[in-house]
Amino acid sequence: MRNPFVTNGYVSAKYFCDREKETEQITSLLTNNNNIALISPRRIGKTALIRHCFDQPAIKDQYHTFLVDIYSTRSIWEFVDTLGQSILNSLLPKGKATWIKFISSITSIKSGLTFDFNGAPSWCFGARQLKNPQATLEELFRYINNADKPCLVAIDEFQQISKYDDDGRTEALLRTHIQRCSNANFVFSGSRRHMMGEMFTSPSRPFYQSVTLYNLQPLPMVKYAEFCQTHFKEAGKNLDGDVIPRLYDIFSSTTSYLQKIMNLMFQNTPVGGKCTVDSIADAIDYLMDISADTYENLLYQLPQKQLEVLKAVAKEGEAKEIFGADFVNRHNLSSASSVSSAVRGLLERDMLTQDYGSYMVYDKFLNIYIRRKFLANPSI
Repeated sequence: MRNPFVTNGYVSAKYFCDREKETEQITSLLTNNNNIALISPRRIGKTALIRHCFDQPAIKDQYHTFLVDIYSTRSIWEFVDTLGQSILNSLLPKGKATWIKFISSITSIKSGLTFDFNGAPSWCFGARQLKNPQATLEELFRYINNADKPCLVAIDEFQQISKYDDDGRTEALLRTHIQRCSNANFVFSGSRRHMMGEMFTSPSRPFYQSVTLYNLQPLPMVKYAEFCQTHFKEAGKNLDGDVIPRLYDIFSSTTSYLQKIMNLMFQNTPVGGKCTVDSIADAIDYLMDISADTYENLLYQLPQKQLEVLKAVAKEGEAKEIFGADFVNRHNLSSASSVSSAVRGLLERDMLTQDYGSYMVYDKFLNIYIRRKFLANPSI
């Protein structure tokens, strides 16, 4: 690795920080026939942790593992399309005999498979070309239940199925298939705590009490500091001890932002050189410069009332009681009802996030951009 601070995906244990306790616990739960709901805000490393667990010796060669990201899906058609494609792509590296068993069992979509010059199949049709997604879903679960190895299926951003416009039918259908599936265990990973909580703790929902709830906490600062120091030393570079505490303060211990800044600072520190707290500002300035047009266009497309509320939340960093008169008056907003309407739209766009009554701009780099644009003396 030219740069040990990975910003996209999972590479190996060497470039994965800590999570030793979590890895041991999740691996033990899965290999002892438990389903898990893994819950945390986005961008603190749920997906990388799942991949790391799937890479453990107790799982890697003993199970078929499938990671299915349904964040962008909007219907059962798209869910089934994503699930099928993910299973096929995971099986392809395991040899012809393995993937032939899979495609032989999916009779409802044979016309949607193409083969390259080496004879390897590709899942290459659009979701709406699935004539009967319920039938295809049943075939996919039949394959999982009869696979030559036990299976582990991780469904990332699982709360997305509750947004499908089908009155909860997909949720109920999945629960039925999973209950009948004796050859697999599941990880339901989600970033919307309240939505995930309702799905698994409400007696009226299909997945009620069907999992072990597992809330993932941010990486401990001490562990991440050790991780960073190790990789800087291995590269013959020096890292000032104040850098990581300052980053944790700026980015609220959110792993993906920490990694992005560390990646840039590692890149900019020469062998024998030293990375200091001043390097953080340089890295952020660089990111703001190359992202400015994108952020500006994003803000331009927002309705005016949503933009005003987004600016108000960014100015406060962590905004509380935003529907109260104090917040409305402090930021010269029109009314509490208009704030409520704007917040609904911003949450739907994933531009705001809400946790225990506090609201924050979801993208922390966008938050910095807004503060720099609209505040006379921004803190960063």
